[in-house]
Amino acid sequence: MLFCGPTGVGKTELTKALAASYFGSESAMLRLDMSEYMERHTVSKLIGSPPGYVGYGEGGTLTEAIRRQPFTVVLLDEIEKAHPDIFNILLQLFEDGHLTDSQGRRVSFKNALVVMTSNVGSAAIAKGRHNFGFLFSDDDDNSASYAGMKSLVMEELKGYFRPELLNRIDEVVVFRPLEKPQMIEILDIMLHEVKERLTSLGISLEVSDEIVDLICQQGYDRSYGARPLRRAVTQIIEDLVSESVLSGDCKPGDIAVIHVDDTGNPVVNIQSNQRIQLSDTISNL
Repeated sequence: MLFCGPTGVGKTELTKALAASYFGSESAMLRLDMSEYMERHTVSKLIGSPPGYVGYGEGGTLTEAIRRQPFTVVLLDEIEKAHPDIFNILLQLFEDGHLTDSQGRRVSFKNALVVMTSNVGSAAIAKGRHNFGFLFSDDDDNSASYAGMKSLVMEELKGYFRPELLNRIDEVVVFRPLEKPQMIEILDIMLHEVKERLTSLGISLEVSDEIVDLICQQGYDRSYGARPLRRAVTQIIEDLVSESVLSGDCKPGDIAVIHVDDTGNPVVNIQSNQRIQLSDTISNL
């Protein structure tokens, strides 16, 4: 599969979800950053160094990982940055379902799922929204909207990848840019994760509606997807609570309340729960 779309829309996150769904854990995903495979000599890193070269016998990053753990989701991140010789290896993989490493061992990928991500098509999507907005209108039929967007992306993909490679890809999935309603849903997930981490420390977290609005205001950037939202959560919530925990102001059993003060800045108030001491209980008997 090939996931295309703007940065920060969840291509990698969806791949993690696939690993968790198919193989029970996000750790079942092998991520290879293709920006590290831009030079010709880095191709050997995937299947191993040839005899006589440094690293022979260690196995390739890709083939050795699959040989040891066949049930894996392989993520080739930002595939458009890879050296063209990488695509020759992928042609064999997508056609035959196996690779032969530098030691002559045949490695089967029949139990693996290969996902490639790419930012190719982002310009086409942006252009389509501005110049051909009817293709992406929310008022139109969703299937027609997606088909129009995908056709623009496919045309751009043809300028990056050879036809024989595109022809071997089972499915090209095009991601739409994130809108504000989706950002709010993502923010709810992020806040839930923060609350879970604090709960493991015995600390409760309450976030005011004003803080949620502030995070959405600072973290919403349609061009960069959800990544600015993550930074806003870190700066506005996580940093404040972390300082309180490190200073000793916030202890297990306390409630950290994040709100906006009169100047519009985020602040944290610590509410201590009344904990019954064992000595007090005994004295009252």
